[in-house]
Amino acid sequence: MTLDPIQPPAPVAFIGLGVMGAAMAANLQRAGFRLAVSNRSRGKAAVLEAAGATWAESPASAARGAACVALCLPDTADVETVLFGPGGVVETVERGAVVIDFSTIAAAPTAAFAARLAQERGAFLLDSPVSGGPAGARDGTLTCMVGGDGGAFEAAQPVLRAVGGKLTHLGPPGAGQVCKSANQLLVAATLQAVAEALALGRKAGLEPEAMRQALLGGSARSFVLENHAKRIIEGTTAPGFRAELMRKDMRLALTATRDHGVFAPATAAAAQMLEALVNSGRGGLDSSALGALVAELSGLDT
Repeated sequence: MTLDPIQPPAPVAFIGLGVMGAAMAANLQRAGFRLAVSNRSRGKAAVLEAAGATWAESPASAARGAACVALCLPDTADVETVLFGPGGVVETVERGAVVIDFSTIAAAPTAAFAARLAQERGAFLLDSPVSGGPAGARDGTLTCMVGGDGGAFEAAQPVLRAVGGKLTHLGPPGAGQVCKSANQLLVAATLQAVAEALALGRKAGLEPEAMRQALLGGSARSFVLENHAKRIIEGTTAPGFRAELMRKDMRLALTATRDHGVFAPATAAAAQMLEALVNSGRGGLDSSALGALVAELSGLDT
């Protein structure tokens, strides 16, 4: 099936209006798409409704007549419910429509969801987990890691470009989720290393910010050292990206490495530390609170 580009003012549905989803939906609205929105609590849709979006009582209502249906939901089970549960997208989604799942979920179920949507409705599912955080969602500069049908990816370019600055088609359904797991294991493992490095410096009597600046001048430089280390040093724990969400993502990364037979000790160690961080009562704090846990375990005051 050849798909036409989904250009404004095409009707687009957006389901899931958390911090990321609400910002992405607003960018789609600003780009000129006719927006229908659905969420468990209507209050989060108030700003979008005031700007002209249509409220839908269910995912099925939101998807009816939409050229594209976008999802941004917490976990795999939530995506399955929105797609295939009572009042789900599958009840009304049009043949040839493109469903874009911006959630970070497991890769194998994603592939199954894509196959089921294609079989039952003739619709396409792109998995497009994102990186860039709330600021990237707000500014429309997210990195989109996309799996799914190549023709659907091309058709959805105008939608994806309304929310993302870097779009990469990585392969069949589930490929985007595998790439996002790789992204998260890199972030978490680097965060663990940064936390240990800062604890080492403190125990040896180094001034933490001077140490960070020195490290930024060499090959250890990274986004995590530049940003997360600063949060650790300053004791800034307001999220950001909550530790409990990073724990969820690291569980997905562990599953991905096991599914593909990858020897992944760094992933396993970082995942274990995220479990410990959440179990210490810091699940609602920024994931950089890992620095405080490592400091505590090293006998340092926090």
